Amino acid sequence: YFLGALLGRFGEANVPLPGGCDFGVRPIDQHIKGFEALGANVTIGHGSVSINCDSLVGSHIYFDVVSVGATINVMLAAVMAKGLTILENVAKEPHIVDLANFLNSLGADIRGAGTDVIKIHGVERLHGANYSIIPDQIEAGTYMVAAAATKGNVLIRGVIPKHLEAITEKLVKTGASVVEYDDSIRVSGEVDHFEHVNVKTMPYPGFPTDMQPQMTTVLSLAEGTSLVTEGVWSSRYRYVDELKRMGAHIQVDDKTAVVEGVEKLTGAPIQAYDLRAGAALVIAALAAQGESEISNVQYIERG
Repeated sequence: YFLGALLGRFGEANVPLPGGCDFGVRPIDQHIKGFEALGANVTIGHGSVSINCDSLVGSHIYFDVVSVGATINVMLAAVMAKGLTILENVAKEPHIVDLANFLNSLGADIRGAGTDVIKIHGVERLHGANYSIIPDQIEAGTYMVAAAATKGNVLIRGVIPKHLEAITEKLVKTGASVVEYDDSIRVSGEVDHFEHVNVKTMPYPGFPTDMQPQMTTVLSLAEGTSLVTEGVWSSRYRYVDELKRMGAHIQVDDKTAVVEGVEKLTGAPIQAYDLRAGAALVIAALAAQGESEISNVQYIERG
């Protein structure tokens, strides 16, 4: 995101290639496609991306795949480009809409965020503003799943229930109770057993990929066999071996995990391989009998 922000403001940027959680190839080709369409020159070398441009000019850009990162990056770059930028096949996540609202509060002219097409009329300058960002749907969803998995009864305040609908639907199908209020949500897992559910991750408004490991943890304790299909990332099941150490019965075939529910998980030494997997293992440890020790916690702490 530094790339788009710096390019839009200064006409140049030099940023290291992304790192972060390792769950498969994380290409930035759609980011580069967008920057080049706006008139920027992009070079990649020595582990960094360098971009420069004399003047950004609005363009019509169609993304080959739905990408949150590319949508955000090109929005940031295009707000002060000359003329009209039209982005098609864009991501529709709540934080895309929130970014557009934020930039508009700074004086940008962005319309259509939350739909398939975003139109950005370039402006001469931006100004400061006060802005409250929206609650994070994945953070809220993680607490929701934790409440269910531990058979707890938890009220989560300061959320937007509409953004959590895909998570709510799957939890309700497992037998958990979810009650929505204006800006809070109550989740109870006080049931005899969870029911099996099939889950496929999709771009918003589908079930979020960042909730897949947490949901799989609940399903590992459900009665029957659940199918979890990862529709966004190529390699997001490294945590499964850690759940199996705790007694889970899960088999992974490419992008699908076959989850046969067990009566209980037991504590074990386990390691987090990425942020959401780490959250899932914390939930598993909370729900398990006995003590667990989780290593690689730097991933969890980062979130």
